[in-house]
Amino acid sequence: MKAFDAFIVNRGTSCCARALCFRLLRRGARSRMRNKARLFRVVMSMSATFALTAVLEAAGGESALAQERMDRAISTSIDVQPSDLTGQPARENWLSYHGDYTGRRFSGLVEITPANVSQLKAQWVFHARDVSDLEVTPVVAGGIMFVTAANDAYALDARTGRTIWHYSRPVTEGLIDDASQHHNRGVALWHSRVYLETDNAHLLCLDSRSGHLLWDVAYAEGNKNYGATSAPLVVKDKVIVGTSGGDDGVRGFVSAFDAQTGKLAWRFWTIPAPGEPGSESWPGDAYLRGGGTTWMPGTYDPELNTLYWGTSNPAPDFDGGPRPGDDLYTDCVLALDPDTGKLKWHFQFTPHDLFDYDATETPVLIDLPYKGRPRKLLVQANRNGFLYVLDRTNGEFLSAARFADRLNWAKEIDARGRPVLTGVRPSPEGTEICPGFAGATNWYSPSYNPTTHQLYFLALEDCGTFFLKPEKFSEGRAYYATGVRRTRGAKSEKILLSYDLDTGKFAWKYPQVGERDSSAGTVSTATGLLFFGDNAQALEAVDAKTGAPLWHFTTGQSIHASPMTYAVLGKQYVAIAAGTDIFSFALP
Repeated sequence: MKAFDAFIVNRGTSCCARALCFRLLRRGARSRMRNKARLFRVVMSMSATFALTAVLEAAGGESALAQERMDRAISTSIDVQPSDLTGQPARENWLSYHGDYTGRRFSGLVEITPANVSQLKAQWVFHARDVSDLEVTPVVAGGIMFVTAANDAYALDARTGRTIWHYSRPVTEGLIDDASQHHNRGVALWHSRVYLETDNAHLLCLDSRSGHLLWDVAYAEGNKNYGATSAPLVVKDKVIVGTSGGDDGVRGFVSAFDAQTGKLAWRFWTIPAPGEPGSESWPGDAYLRGGGTTWMPGTYDPELNTLYWGTSNPAPDFDGGPRPGDDLYTDCVLALDPDTGKLKWHFQFTPHDLFDYDATETPVLIDLPYKGRPRKLLVQANRNGFLYVLDRTNGEFLSAARFADRLNWAKEIDARGRPVLTGVRPSPEGTEICPGFAGATNWYSPSYNPTTHQLYFLALEDCGTFFLKPEKFSEGRAYYATGVRRTRGAKSEKILLSYDLDTGKFAWKYPQVGERDSSAGTVSTATGLLFFGDNAQALEAVDAKTGAPLWHFTTGQSIHASPMTYAVLGKQYVAIAAGTDIFSFALP
């Protein structure tokens, strides 16, 4: 015991700790051996506590604040109000797939700047088990991060990556094409509820506090080729969803469900039924398998009370024979009344598409003078290789700028917004067409900085050999009418582009290295930073004004998701999904 007594006195404990220890020793003299181990644990715990206190006091207020951030409990009770969803830009909370309704993916947070971004360090990594590459954008509310992986949902402590709850649901067997890969792009929030789509097109409602299932609605029935890969969008008291399967012979739609009960509120079919406007493209029952799916979340303007949603290609993809005419409403942006689902206007980017040029890229909402007149704009960098500017109040075409160098399907976009075709088309022997099958850009997210007035997005320079072989529709099989082969010897190239809305020209280009075939998007910040996933498995930060590289972190996994940024208790983080992991970064 003398050795143990000496240990207590000489281990650097405070006077208070030593006094209490001696009292415990005297009190325990009758049973020293029995209590020796217990006393040792008490002393060590007290010593560690007093020592930690001394270290924090010596380190000063900054370290104490950092510790307080980590020690402070995060409440699992969130209450996301409809008014919270209309706020912009995103700041501490990132409440939806795009961050806010505009689709700009712009953050007002200012802790991370061009001057200190080089100091960013990985704070934590969360691993999702038994899934393919993640395509989710994390959503954060009140310090809780919500992410999805296949049909699973997780609530994480956004400071540490610690799992708070996990909702698990088996993947669905027997799906085809995109749905069979079980990709999921995230959740939507409303009050204390979390919504997600499943691979077989069910809409789930979970309790945000526990992850318990509140209700489950199947929303795409009648054709087993339906699936879902998107994130829902909440507008007012409705949850709005779409489907995948545009290459597989389904009939696309946008649907809205009551956020409280899950009851269907309305449905807009993107392929007109017989007798409806545009039905001339769909003879007989072709409308039942015409494509035009809605597999990415849209955007919303509360002032105009208008929902903007993009649609995919027509089906069959490469055979226009069964679908004469423009094939409405495929390859369109739709302006819908969110209360009723009624169509206000539409704009079609690629009429009678033969190249799989979906228009599901983000319709970004920007308020900006255009040619000397204040306008409410909708801007989309389209898969067909042109960037479009529309008046979102009425769908008026304003301009189009070509951004793909490798482009041979159209000569230009005319004054009405329609492409002037070159005549190239898929053929039985194969035809080289540019952009290729993946498009000149795709679903990976653009962003817009209201200070620079620049839109940022990743472009792909690529071509493909397109083949045509007519086929009949069959459930359980894709409906491409043959396919596309990479052109032999051709190399593709990813390029980060900045388009200046003031000048109508591209401000800068940042060619990518690596050949990892990423599908990573962007996020911009109020401090002039642009984060994106590059083509070499890294999250990068560049100067938003010039494109100059400032920082990167190699994840070691291909990135097929878009970054976001959030803050907890005043500390800013940047997060992205890479491979099967979620990475979160912050300043030391």
